[in-house]
Amino acid sequence: MKLFEYMGKDLFRAYGIKVPEGQVAGNPQEAVTAWQAVGRPVVIKPQVLTGKRGKAGGIRFAGSSLEVADAATAILAMEFGGQKVDKLLVEEKITIVKEYYLALTVDGAAKRAVLIASASGGMDIEEVAEEDIVTRHIDPAVGVMPYLGREVAGRLGLTGEPLKQFAGLVVKLYRAYQAKDAELCEINPLVWTGEEFIAADAKVTIDDDALFRQPDIPRVEEKTAVEKTAADLGLAFVQLDGNIAVMANGAGITMATLDTLSHLGGAPANFLDAGGGTGTEGTAKALDLLLSIKPRVIFINIFGGITRCDDVARAVVQFTSTREVNVPLVIRMVGTNEEEGLRILQEAGISAHRVMAEAAAEAVALAR
Repeated sequence: MKLFEYMGKDLFRAYGIKVPEGQVAGNPQEAVTAWQAVGRPVVIKPQVLTGKRGKAGGIRFAGSSLEVADAATAILAMEFGGQKVDKLLVEEKITIVKEYYLALTVDGAAKRAVLIASASGGMDIEEVAEEDIVTRHIDPAVGVMPYLGREVAGRLGLTGEPLKQFAGLVVKLYRAYQAKDAELCEINPLVWTGEEFIAADAKVTIDDDALFRQPDIPRVEEKTAVEKTAADLGLAFVQLDGNIAVMANGAGITMATLDTLSHLGGAPANFLDAGGGTGTEGTAKALDLLLSIKPRVIFINIFGGITRCDDVARAVVQFTSTREVNVPLVIRMVGTNEEEGLRILQEAGISAHRVMAEAAAEAVALAR
């Protein structure tokens, strides 16, 4: 379960990690009241369970009541990854001398927690070279002691007071991570102001299977409106940030489809595993769902096994004859009853590919 940024910061604050002073607001007037309480220039952030808010123009700075109200109004009208904004975090604008990255998460292969740190924090942390990232696996019998924090701080080039503060911060973050059964505790950026470290952002994910041990942590609904609809229909669906809607029949082939589209320069809009044995009705529901996210292209990738190609083809033909499909439809179809499926599509004037890479390349080209 992911926590909103303000919830993560409340958690950090409880474990002695310094965070900016701020308040949560639900409308422009509350945002102005929060600014007045802070008493100095602020940053206004949407509270959504997705990243890249800054790149999407969702983080604004303000120094007057008019600027705060205008920024709050604009952000509350935005969506991020299909998530509408209904809460804002209005917090003090802090001095940034240097940005760092610090996180604790689970390394499934090592079966241990891993500490990750870098002197290159902020946006595009994914692009930081591997040699500029420090990782240390945590022995669960020992935990995190100050000496580990000092060693990592030294690797990041810190000395003196910053090194001492960083070492203490690492210990505090591990205590929060362990006590709250977290899968992830991430601070990016971790800001050095010239005097102290402040967690300018907070990303916290709690292990769902351990929630029964955490009654004090508020429960957060992570699904978007479309994801809730998909769940009601019994479809495995995750909304993403791209513009190519994807439907495939199986988790493995769906992941491979997303990877292929991304490799070719495309941007998948979703993960949709329609499952094995999907018939006419299930396919129609899946296509209706894909149209609702307003993609530029719909890409259907079927490898027929339990799912028969002719059933999918009939569903596609029936759907396109009864619905207004105003985006290109790219189909790749091989496997059980492949020839019959291709014949049904051809008679309806719908072309289909047999090679996945060719179909994916067409979808990417059309999306552009």
